[in-house]
Amino acid sequence: MTNDNLEFLLTLENTIQGRLRGTTEDSYTAHLAAAGTKRIAQKVGEEAIELALAAVAGDKQEMLDEAADLTYHLLVLLNAQDIHLADVIAVLESRHKN
Repeated sequence: MTNDNLEFLLTLENTIQGRLRGTTEDSYTAHLAAAGTKRIAQKVGEEAIELALAAVAGDKQEMLDEAADLTYHLLVLLNAQDIHLADVIAVLESRHKN
């Protein structure tokens, strides 16, 4: 993983935050957020199951696609709850130190 990869995740998170604030109402993110937390959480669950099924099937391309979908929906859910990627990283870092 490169710094460019990590920078893209931060850029994606910033884009998601803007769309959650309603600056682009015609976006999928804004539409999903308008459906509420329950719907966003449901999408996270769906994508996680699809990733798990792709893993069992051994389909790496499908795994990549589903992992990307899961990551996106997870970022939407977290940011809709005012939790940021940096917050998650901080928890991971604290666990790694133990």
